[in-house]
Amino acid sequence: MEILSPAGSPEALRAAVCAGADAVYLGFGQFNARRGAKNFTREEFAAGVAHCHLRGVKTYLTLNTLCSDREMAQAVDCAVQASQLGVDAVLVQDMGLVRALRQAAPDLPLHASTQMTLHSLDGVKQAADLGMTRAVLARELSRKDIAYICERSPIEIEVFVHGALCMCYSGQCFMSSVIGGRSGNRGMCAQPCRLPYGWGEELAAGHPLSLKDMSLAGHLKQLQDMGVASAKIEGRMKRPEYVYVVTKVYADALRDGREPTREELERLEQAFSRQGFTDGYFMERKGPDMFGVREEAKNPRELFAQARAAYEKGEGPGVPVKFYAMVRAGEPIQVGVEDREGRVATAAGRVPEPARRRATARAEVEGQLTKTGGTPYQVIDVRSLVEDGLAVPLSAVNGLRRQVLDELSRQRTALPQRRHGEYKMGARYENYRGEPDLYVSLRHAGQMTFELVKQRPALITLPAEEIASHPEEVKATIGRGVPVAAVLPRICFDRELDGLRKELEACREAGVSAAYVGNLGLILLCRELGFELRGDFGLQVFNSQGVKEYKRLGFRSLTASFELKLAQIRDVSKAVDLEIIAYGRLPLMITENCAIRNQSGKCVCSNVNLLTDRKGVRFPVERAYGCRNEVLNANKVFLADKAADWKKAGLRAIRLLFTTENGVECSQVLEAYRGTGSYIPNNFTRGLYYRDVE
Repeated sequence: MEILSPAGSPEALRAAVCAGADAVYLGFGQFNARRGAKNFTREEFAAGVAHCHLRGVKTYLTLNTLCSDREMAQAVDCAVQASQLGVDAVLVQDMGLVRALRQAAPDLPLHASTQMTLHSLDGVKQAADLGMTRAVLARELSRKDIAYICERSPIEIEVFVHGALCMCYSGQCFMSSVIGGRSGNRGMCAQPCRLPYGWGEELAAGHPLSLKDMSLAGHLKQLQDMGVASAKIEGRMKRPEYVYVVTKVYADALRDGREPTREELERLEQAFSRQGFTDGYFMERKGPDMFGVREEAKNPRELFAQARAAYEKGEGPGVPVKFYAMVRAGEPIQVGVEDREGRVATAAGRVPEPARRRATARAEVEGQLTKTGGTPYQVIDVRSLVEDGLAVPLSAVNGLRRQVLDELSRQRTALPQRRHGEYKMGARYENYRGEPDLYVSLRHAGQMTFELVKQRPALITLPAEEIASHPEEVKATIGRGVPVAAVLPRICFDRELDGLRKELEACREAGVSAAYVGNLGLILLCRELGFELRGDFGLQVFNSQGVKEYKRLGFRSLTASFELKLAQIRDVSKAVDLEIIAYGRLPLMITENCAIRNQSGKCVCSNVNLLTDRKGVRFPVERAYGCRNEVLNANKVFLADKAADWKKAGLRAIRLLFTTENGVECSQVLEAYRGTGSYIPNNFTRGLYYRDVE
């Protein structure tokens, strides 16, 4: 199991390597999930990759953000440059970028970022089918979930073991972008979950969205036994001293086959914590104990000073090598070196002369070969044959040692031979020119009133569990000529899959034939049960290449990301029908931790639960599939009076997303979008359809 460390700067990279990291992940250019980190210039990146490879450390490029059509060529060029400079793999989130890189850099290994929200075996299998060689699992999984996936996964599994925890599942958080215009999916998260919030009338009474940092120190052997390929440390925004301290604790423990000591755990807490650490998800102990905030703590000046001195002067563990030497009469002196990967470098020197006074001893030759100070190499074995009666200048042995190490270094830093091609946009699909259909997306069957159905929307969607619970109402609606589609949960663990399968079977019996899929992990199930695939917003459709890739996977329609402007949506090449969410409370977060239960101590999902920020803005919190939470926006997106704009975007449909509305409101909103009603919400927003998102 490799220890994978963050390298937010060249100095942090050196610190991670010196501390014993087996691999580092780093940013190059603007397309990564930590755009606030220093990142690397091309020259720094090339030097960093060479520095790592010389010392046996792998390098992974973070290209894990969403790219617009205008940015795609630049993002591909960034990956191609990194590949040419020898990077070992690229972490990706964007499905369009996955498609583009298969074309432009087919030999470059791709890792599925945690931003892809992979949390089930089928999701990992889908990533493998896309050509990924590794999947980074969601942080919310328990040890049982991880073990189940590892045992059956066709590709490597990477797991976070230390660092910050987001309240929302990675890749599904829209809070920062919708509220403040800074997208976590674009590497610019403003961390609104760290701010204070209250409930109901209370203003900023606590920090119900601020999780402690996670730490799986104490579970390393368990992870290793599961078959986890990589243990990942979070922190590309952290200073190099932090990287050194945390990496060294984990690397030393793993190398020694033990768990961190109490002293080492104290060093972890000194380096950074939010009122301690949590392993709540891993141990299936969710609840209030997982939450904490950063407090004014004693400055770890001495600890960080020691760390800085260590990585500025030291080389770290050293690359293990074996030396070989042969000194025989009448033959040139032979010296060779071999690393653990089987690379060999040899060199021949002068022919030794007969000794006039004192013959060179074998121990002297071997002693010279072990002098690798100032290099990244650590000699673990020397084998030599030195015949008696010969004189060997030790300077000649030193020269041969330097020569073979230089050659070995050249081999270790040699660039891989990979194919690289030109990125091409491919076929351009024309926009749909007809009038967009009106789809109605309901949260509860009770919203599907006679009056709503009477208006005959082109499609009604309901959660699969609601359809399974109210099959007769759904059959009646379909019987009146209004089709119904099932909406699948964005999060569904392997242990929940059988229950969802039964619900979908009930959906089929009720006459439902289409399913909205918001996570890669549910594609296989829908195919197996014969559902028509429609893409929900959780798939993060952000560009033309992504649309084409989802078409290849069999999707009939897709929902464009609501982090795109209408102008960008208009310009997306529509290989399949495209729709947008044109009304409703946008989902800002989906959380594994139940904030409602944490606050009240019991399940009160049926009540109105409002999270209140410092300004008095209230965000409804509702139950999501599996007793999770969904935090909704305070204001509703409203575009009924902007029909001229969305009708020009080439959309096949617009979707009205109803969450907290009652049946009467649903009917009134539908009338407004048909142009026959005057409904306007008390508080509304245009969403992000008219403003740029960082």
